[in-house]
Parts: sequence; structure tokens; C-alpha cells
Amino acid sequence: MSDLSGYLRHLRACNPPVEEPFLPWRMEGRVVGWLRPAFARELKRFPAVFRITGEEVTLAPGLDDFDSRTAALAEVAERLGELGLVSPPMGEPYPVTAGGREEAFCVLDRAVAAHFGTRAFGQHLNGYVRREDGIWMWLGRRARDRRIYPGRLDNLVAGGLPWGVTLEDNLKKECMEEAGMAPELARRAVPAGLVSYNRVAGRGYRPDLLYCYDLELSPDFEPRNRDGEVESFSLLPLEEVARLVRETDEFKLNCNLVIIDFLVRHGFIPPDEAGYIDLLIGLRQPPGATMESGFASFWS
Repeated sequence: MSDLSGYLRHLRACNPPVEEPFLPWRMEGRVVGWLRPAFARELKRFPAVFRITGEEVTLAPGLDDFDSRTAALAEVAERLGELGLVSPPMGEPYPVTAGGREEAFCVLDRAVAAHFGTRAFGQHLNGYVRREDGIWMWLGRRARDRRIYPGRLDNLVAGGLPWGVTLEDNLKKECMEEAGMAPELARRAVPAGLVSYNRVAGRGYRPDLLYCYDLELSPDFEPRNRDGEVESFSLLPLEEVARLVRETDEFKLNCNLVIIDFLVRHGFIPPDEAGYIDLLIGLRQPPGATMESGFASFWS
């Protein structure tokens, strides 16, 4: 077993080989999502919006600009919610893109994004304190009423990144809501790259990208949750945080990747460890990578 096997298992969990069929969703010849065939069949209710074959899903002719596509997909999301096939629309637009947010062909409500297998963007912040005995990290424990991963450990700040909001503004909002940070403190967060993964979940395919941030906090900082999403906070030595990631499943799944990335960047995981290269490659997977046959062999 690799010395890093406890970390690598989380990368495998976030990037499992795909063992069921998915249909590519294309716009202007580029893949923007992946749909389960059963969900694609439900979209045949909307012949004015979709063209569906046994090989792909595309939009109907005439839906050829940002506004027309967005309006049509909003009506689809509303109707699917009324039929109970998806959660009701959340009012949070997510980009439909084959690349970055700025390359969006249109937007789609967050409630249906996973069903369409579109890339979702998020922001996760590592809040930490330097003490004489080393680095300590703040963690949040998710409220027990959360629909996803109730009661699990989480990064100090983490949230989705809707369309039309800048990275800076969204991070300030999340920092205030989740940890009670003033905007001037949130602005000190240092962009630290990203992690990305491709996961098959209950709602569909998840080719997600998380922007990562580090924020060094003063020893007297105390986070205070304001939106009810966090049950409690704890400040733990980095060695204990690493052990929890390595040996347990206490964290919300994608938070493991964000912390592993922090451990690498801060030298806690040295480059001479067996499995180091696999670890770094696995933290940044291109969208749809698990749809490619070569990816499964990487993890074998």
C-alpha cells in the first residue's frame, strides 16, 4: 500500500470509473454536460427545446444565443420541478460551459445542473492559524438538517459560485454568512489554485471545479455562523486534520481534496512520498475525464 493511500482513496471516490451510460449534451459542437438516458427521455416532453438521439442531446434549431437558451432552459427547469422529477428551481443560475465561466453558452438553475451533468463552480477557503507548535486549521461541522452530508466536517468557508457574481464578491458573501468575517478580512484570502473532479452522484454526473483560498487568521479570531448551515466550529492541529482525512470519512467528500491540496502546498506531504505524483495529478482532473477509457486505468 502506498504511504499516501489514505489520501488517494478520496481522489478515487471523487473520480470513479463510469459504469453506466451517459449521453453527451452538446452546444455549438462542444460537450457542455452529460445526461443519464432516463433523464434524457424525460426531456422529450420539450421538443421545442431539445433534439435527442441515441448518441447525444442538443438544443433545437433557433436556440442559438445566450438569452433564448437561458429562457428555454428556465421553463424546462420549472416544469420538471412541477412534475417532481427534479428539485424546485433555487433561483441560482449556473453557467453552461465547455470551459470557464466567462465562456458560458447560457445559464441553468442550480437545482437541475447536476441532472444535466454541467460543470459547477465553487469556492472553498482554508482558514488557519500559525502558532508556536505549528499550523492549526479551523473546521466547520455541517448542520444536521443539511440535505447533503449532514453533520460532516467542512472547510471553514465553502459555497457555490453562481453566474453573474464575481469571485471576490461571492467569497466575501460566503465568508460573512458562514464564518462571520468582515469584508476587509475576507479580502486578505490568498487565491491558491483549484481542485477538480468528476463524480457520479444520485442526481447525475458532477464535473466540478473548486477555487481554493488560504487565509491566515489571528489567534483571537472566532468564526460565527450566520446562515444556519454550520452547527459548530473547531480549531485543530494540522496533524490531526490530516489524520482525519487520511483515516476517516468525517469530511464532506470534496473537502478532503481541498485539504489534501493545502497539505501538499504547505509541505506537509513531501514530494518523496510514494504516490505523490498520482496525488497531484488526481487533484486536477479535466471535465469528463472519467468518461475516457484511459482514466480508469490510471487508478487501477
